[in-house]
Amino acid sequence: MTLQQEIVGNAMQMAVVNLHPGQTVYCEAGKFLFKTTNVTMETRLSGPSGNGEGGRQSGSGGGMGGMLRQAMGTAMQVGQRMLAGESLAFQYFTAQGGEGTVGFAGVLPGEMRALELDGTRAWFAEKDAFVAAESSVDFGIAFTGGRTGMSGGEGFVLEKFTGRGTVIIAGAGNFIDLNPADFGGRIEVDTGCVVAFEEGIQYGVQRVGGLNRQGIMNAVFGGEGLSLATLEGNGRVILQSLTIEGLANALKKAQGGDKQGPAGGLFSTHAG
Repeated sequence: MTLQQEIVGNAMQMAVVNLHPGQTVYCEAGKFLFKTTNVTMETRLSGPSGNGEGGRQSGSGGGMGGMLRQAMGTAMQVGQRMLAGESLAFQYFTAQGGEGTVGFAGVLPGEMRALELDGTRAWFAEKDAFVAAESSVDFGIAFTGGRTGMSGGEGFVLEKFTGRGTVIIAGAGNFIDLNPADFGGRIEVDTGCVVAFEEGIQYGVQRVGGLNRQGIMNAVFGGEGLSLATLEGNGRVILQSLTIEGLANALKKAQGGDKQGPAGGLFSTHAG
């Protein structure tokens, strides 16, 4: 059953979802805005099962063995989300006795986007991009590999969405949709600008320039630090115009405490 939703607003968008009787949508804790009275709300540690049953895990086998396997699966999900710095719980909303309405929003000023999964391609998103999804969409954590994480600092932990249905994501600033195939098969991006990309896109991190004079100038005075994200292949990529680091530095500067320093991103300092 297709999720009926509308994204409204400009600088700080929100998603208004209309639920059919018995239909369930879930969100990350903290992304809920409002609901009609006939929509029930339940907070659970377990993620959705992907079978359209509102995230109720159907353990393989009955009795104590099935309950134990279900508990272990939930514990693994919670552990992964804790390691990734994600919310530990999900909130589930189900319309009872008629159609209902639920509103969701991100946590930063910016856009939202509804992605339609057909079961053939997964989507990957940066940490905290997830807002809400149908119960037929599975939420997971993906690790891009030690080399990427160690060299880039960002993008090591990604959210992964599989299954069929609608998933709603949010980012900062304005979005732009690109396909690396339209630009010779590869684009290089500020690591904080990547919002989401389709399965099939190869994501990596590379050093900005070489260890020469110009490479050092780029890293020290260019404000990009030492790395850029690379996106290769043929598929949809969503970028955002505002980075969280850029927003944080702008707020600090407005408060009289510019912590970035005169040399750009490489020598940025953080208030303790």
